[in-house]
Amino acid sequence: MTTGQFLTPLRAERAGDHWVLTDGLRFRSGIAGHVVAVPKGFETDFASVPRLPLAHLLAGDTAHAAAVVHDYLYRNRIGTRAQADAVFYEAMIALDEPWWRRWLMWAAVRAGGRATW
Repeated sequence: MTTGQFLTPLRAERAGDHWVLTDGLRFRSGIAGHVVAVPKGFETDFASVPRLPLAHLLAGDTAHAAAVVHDYLYRNRIGTRAQADAVFYEAMIALDEPWWRRWLMWAAVRAGGRATW
């Protein structure tokens, strides 16, 4: 799988039950074939991990920048759903998330993301 690269760091501040980007986030994706530019002011909840103890222990509070890119692609329907999910996986590689967490989080969006696409 192609490895992407974050060109800017994630900068966000909490706003109630979600987060707002205080600067734009840019991710160069080999899968998408372009730079995904998430604008300043974009609202996200990061990864929507269920508050079940085991699920949250394994995947909660991780891969925030990858989740922002994924949320942006989904919300704006950029590319196909499968491509957006693959870019999410690619972004987690760029963040050095362990293989098992990447697979777990990718599998979760493949299984449950259809409702939000």
